[in-house]
Amino acid sequence: MIPAVTTSEYIFSKLGSNASLLPLAVKDIANSTGLTIGSYITGKDVEGKDRFIDEFGTQAIWLGGIPFFKKFTDLTLYKLLGVDPKFDVRNLKNKEILQKAIEKAPTEEIKQSIIKTSQNPRYTKNLAMAKFGFSTFAAIMTYAGLTKFRQNYRLKEAKEKLKESQGATLNLQNSKNTYTGKMSHAFDAVHKNKNGKNIAFSGAMEDFMFNPVKNLMILDGSITTERLASSQSRQEFINYTIKEGGTWFFMYFAGAMIKKHLENKSKVPIKLDSMIIESKELKQAFKDNTIKSSLDEYAQKITNTSKDIDIYNFIHDNPDNFIVKMAKKSKLIKTLKNSDKIDTRAFIDINDFKSLKTDIEELYNKAPKENIEKYLKEVINAKRASVLKNIGICIGALGVAVPALMIAMRYILPNNKEYKVMEMAKKENQKEAALSKTA
Repeated sequence: MIPAVTTSEYIFSKLGSNASLLPLAVKDIANSTGLTIGSYITGKDVEGKDRFIDEFGTQAIWLGGIPFFKKFTDLTLYKLLGVDPKFDVRNLKNKEILQKAIEKAPTEEIKQSIIKTSQNPRYTKNLAMAKFGFSTFAAIMTYAGLTKFRQNYRLKEAKEKLKESQGATLNLQNSKNTYTGKMSHAFDAVHKNKNGKNIAFSGAMEDFMFNPVKNLMILDGSITTERLASSQSRQEFINYTIKEGGTWFFMYFAGAMIKKHLENKSKVPIKLDSMIIESKELKQAFKDNTIKSSLDEYAQKITNTSKDIDIYNFIHDNPDNFIVKMAKKSKLIKTLKNSDKIDTRAFIDINDFKSLKTDIEELYNKAPKENIEKYLKEVINAKRASVLKNIGICIGALGVAVPALMIAMRYILPNNKEYKVMEMAKKENQKEAALSKTA
């Protein structure tokens, strides 16, 4: 059985991963909260409500939209076509590994599933592309709908506020916004190249398809474009420019940069996943010396001339090897539920496995001959501190610095203090009042 994962291991593992959605969610909550508070400070109820709908509504679509539509595709299109959605099309790249995945399938059902799904590689790849394209595009369109609703709603709210304060008795109408519907073409490039033909299943495309964070970058790019393009005033455009610039840097780039800096600066090796660093199994592996025997076993069987299939075979043929066990625990190698049997439908990134071996080796080589427990405790504390420091810096930037800059710009720039939607509402009410008098 795969070693159980504790709450501490799980939280620090997810927070410290560049491919996890959890740190993005934490950062975005801080950012959304700070921006909403800032909007209540500068524009009171109407702007605050608008910001709340925009930020937290977008967050729900941003984090949940793509997974929801992918699952929808699995339950509809994939089920209708009889294709197993759990089969990772990256397995089609290496025929030797694909054949081994069939041979090593943990169940007959999974074996037949892989055989059926791999019989027509082009069909399977195109289906995966369609799933990726649809789920991302559908999430983009959902956000476009939210934008249209939000802009109509906030103007109506502003007009009603003015009606209450001025005692007006106007019949309110929704005004038009600047959304043009052009976002429907935003994802065309994913499906076709300049000649209108299906694009190749490239490594770069795979990265965006299977890395949930990079998949979000496509959606976020469309959201940024939509926000800037549909801005109804110079004030809103400036706000979004500051917000989106800060979000992109601290959400997608700063975290990896800070992580690498802290890892290089650390006195002890902290590159390993927290699920491994904090595990009881690591401590035990040092005590009974299985960490050294596992590294030696790998060195004896895998050389610089070994191919990917050799490492793939090593993973399957040495289930008791500590490196393999930790790869399973950290989810680098996916297994069947409540089992240590490898789910061969999933893709094993051989380069990631080799990096795991290198990081375990570094941790072992830098360990003292005595006081191993003290050494591992130092590693755990250093890892936790680096994760918290990384998240803290990004939260501070997104939750405090960016909103503060946006508030400052409201007071620094001329004719920018008043919430422009209220100005638009005043003009609409004046027009309607003039029309009612001439009627």
